Amino acid sequence: MRADRLVSLVLLLRQRGRLTADTLARELEVSTRTVLRDIEALSAAGVPVYAERGRHGGFALLPGFRTELTGLNHDEALALLTAGTGRGEQVFGLGSALASARRKVVDALPEGHRATASDAARRFLVEPETDLLSRRPDPEEVPGTTMIEIRRAVLVGHKLRIHYAAADQQPQWRTVDPIGLVTVRDRGYLLATRAGADRTYRLSRVSAAEELPEPAQRPSQVDLDRVWRERCARFLSSDHLAVLIRVNPERREELLSTAVAVRAAEPEADGWLRLEATFQDLRHAEWALWQLSTDAEALAPESLRTSLRDRAAALAARYGASS
Repeated sequence: MRADRLVSLVLLLRQRGRLTADTLARELEVSTRTVLRDIEALSAAGVPVYAERGRHGGFALLPGFRTELTGLNHDEALALLTAGTGRGEQVFGLGSALASARRKVVDALPEGHRATASDAARRFLVEPETDLLSRRPDPEEVPGTTMIEIRRAVLVGHKLRIHYAAADQQPQWRTVDPIGLVTVRDRGYLLATRAGADRTYRLSRVSAAEELPEPAQRPSQVDLDRVWRERCARFLSSDHLAVLIRVNPERREELLSTAVAVRAAEPEADGWLRLEATFQDLRHAEWALWQLSTDAEALAPESLRTSLRDRAAALAARYGASS
């Protein structure tokens, strides 16, 4: 909404001083032309914005200007709550709302506390892109308009129509009753029911969504953490193979991309990682471990170790020295 953007523009100028139109456009995720129109609107409304020409010019507010512009809207409050539980700025389409909310929170602080709070915030880093063992996988993208429809249906409690592409299937329209949204390792999921049966949909596979006017058939209260644990347990125990693996950390991402699921990794004394991975079946596990060559070792089950050993022996025999 334009009103929220004008508030954010004023707060940016108050907190950071003189800024160019290009910088404001990047911060507000709009075009430079939109910023210039917003500056004109603020001036017409009596906000003392002035332009400084030259190489180091930009827009600024007259010194001492202050107005009460710190009311949080619904999405901004939701963004702050989500951000408190993880990488909320990158999920559920709340990035710009979170940036705006942070500006309002800083602006609401007493004058003498703002610099201290801003400096303290720079002293903490939560879930960076790179950790000590490997680079995090890139977060999956969901179209903004699609995410808005999904998020609104979840919060309001309406049925949701999604255009979803299941693995190895053509996209189809499905009408579901949304329960909640979950993000794990930068992957987002929609928890829902369909015709009374539990369903879990990967958000990156939803190409379009439409909130419907009918109320969703779902409990009024939900323990989302418990629901997620139960669904994970059912998924991992249903026709899947759990494998205990040692892997070179440099090949960890390859393993993540081929396994159905990977539990938390524990570093060993030699720098390798010990983890539990889930595969579709023995054949899938054998294929995935074979791709990693000597950079991985299956510790269990014994049937997988046997199949890998037999495969390696057959290959060695095939390329052995000719008599």
